[in-house]
Amino acid sequence: MTDRPQTPILDRVHLPSDLKALSDRELAELADELRAETISAVSVTGGHLGAGLGVVELTVALHAVFDTPRDKLIWDVGHQCYPHKILTGRRDRIRTLRQSGGLSGFTKRSESPYDPFGAAHSSTSISAALGFAAARDLGGDPGDAIAVIGDGSMSAGMAYEAMNNAGHLKKRLFVILNDNEMSIAPPVGAMSAYLTRLYTEGPFQDLKAAAKGAVSLLPPPFQQGARRAKEMLKGMALGNTLFEELGFSYVGPIDGHDMDMLLSVLRTVKARATGPMLIHVLTKKGKGYAPAERAADKGHATAKFDVLTGVQKKAPSNAPSYTKVFAESLIAEATRDDKIVAITAAMPDGTGLNLFAERFPRRTFDVGIAEQHAVTFSAGLAAGGMKPFCALYSTFLQRGYDQVVHDVAIQRLPVRFAIDRAGLVGADGATHAGSFDVAFLSNLPDFVVMAAADEAELVHMVATAVAIDDRPSAFRFPRGDGTGVEMPERGQPLEIGRGRVVAEGGRVAILSFGARLTEVLKARESLAARGLAPTVADARFAKPLDRDLILRLAREHEALITVEEGAIGGFGSQVAQVLADEGVFDRGLKFRSMVLPDTFIDQASPEDMYRVAGMNAPEIEAKVLDVLGIARLTERRA
Repeated sequence: MTDRPQTPILDRVHLPSDLKALSDRELAELADELRAETISAVSVTGGHLGAGLGVVELTVALHAVFDTPRDKLIWDVGHQCYPHKILTGRRDRIRTLRQSGGLSGFTKRSESPYDPFGAAHSSTSISAALGFAAARDLGGDPGDAIAVIGDGSMSAGMAYEAMNNAGHLKKRLFVILNDNEMSIAPPVGAMSAYLTRLYTEGPFQDLKAAAKGAVSLLPPPFQQGARRAKEMLKGMALGNTLFEELGFSYVGPIDGHDMDMLLSVLRTVKARATGPMLIHVLTKKGKGYAPAERAADKGHATAKFDVLTGVQKKAPSNAPSYTKVFAESLIAEATRDDKIVAITAAMPDGTGLNLFAERFPRRTFDVGIAEQHAVTFSAGLAAGGMKPFCALYSTFLQRGYDQVVHDVAIQRLPVRFAIDRAGLVGADGATHAGSFDVAFLSNLPDFVVMAAADEAELVHMVATAVAIDDRPSAFRFPRGDGTGVEMPERGQPLEIGRGRVVAEGGRVAILSFGARLTEVLKARESLAARGLAPTVADARFAKPLDRDLILRLAREHEALITVEEGAIGGFGSQVAQVLADEGVFDRGLKFRSMVLPDTFIDQASPEDMYRVAGMNAPEIEAKVLDVLGIARLTERRA
């Protein structure tokens, strides 16, 4: 009789409570199966791979030791949460990650009780966990609070603010420092160097060996002598750790891929901790999947890929990406102007500044995950006579808005903000959608706010920003590939506050701001077949507005429609203010403003997200027909 094949352990795990019945050896085997399942799922959907592979053992150990969802497990950023989702009742949907109607690529409160706090921006987990701990002690939800934060996220000031407050409050709280020496880009700054010293200097090598021997005796408490030896070794190396100075008890560093060590340490700290505790865990991003381990970014974010080779399946394109056009344009300008410098916040690859850094390493500054610092640092560079380009995603610039107002705008410093990922960005969903920058920048006095309609316009806007040396400016552009237009040999500065008429027509004028212009022109082509070709104009500037163009369009047409990839309160609202001030509405103009809806749109393809938002060509065509009181052909047939 042949033995029956053994059922995979992962098939027996439906919720974290099922881990309680597994032996430590089975938990280690489960981690191997969980890693394989994560790789398989992401190969189908694309997404954040490397971070999740680095925390597979940690994920299993945390759910095995703690009692989620009663205990609140909070993943900083959340892009490492795919293994967590598999273990928390979502394995049957894991191949819908980042798809329309599927699982979010980040933790999401509305998705599962095992996601107590949604994130997708870094460095928030300790603050949230402390909030849960304080609520617990005031009679709120019971259970422990555990924050898992990466070493890259520890470069943001918010993490230290939270730790300082936690040390003061002395609440029972667990912070897992997931130290993988690799945020999205190699982490920079003093914190990275400090963490590296913790486990590379000689005394700590001895400490690791001593600690491993002591840990093997756990879960019984450390013997007093072992504890004294540990403290003595730490004191010989650095004195008290920074974390202990902030009021945390410190354990580590420990091997985050050694299941026995993880389980022993977590069981011990859970049983003995009375105040805030930091457990320093060393992991390897992309662990267990060779293509991710070999990749420069350790497989941070991938398209769909072949599991055997790791080769990504990307659709071919004949047009360059907007990000690459920005980078090459800035490089071209910097070859002619040695005062141009570039700043990013841990996203050199995502913003294209890795290419700039290859040419101008001394003029490139990656400040780590610290957008507030990036903005004020740029302001200081501007005040010092340089021409700084602060390149951030729209959704990340939100984190530095106070600095934009107080350190840049009030001082009228010529910082140039290159805003990538403007508009709806697809699979990352609402957390990464660049919906609000037009509104929050256009209301600042003396700011110049531009949006590129295509990649050729982006080249000219980079040149324009270089030329603006008396006030702050910003230009925004979308994620993805350009439209394939003919590219200029060299960018030419645009006249500030002047738009352009793209196509003349009648009855209705459409004034587009940004990259929806392509869809506007598609709608015009369809309307022209009905004999209703509208005038189409590209505003180029949301601030200062081209008042002459706006008033001309209003005067010569019975209706005016604005279109923008932003929330209400932005470009269309600025145009409406001009029309109201000039009394145009009193003369009977029909005005409509097409903006993103007043809701957060879940992940889908960008095209589907814009369809939900009502901003693709068919919806623009329908808006024109509606404002003219003309029923669509399909409706008449019905």
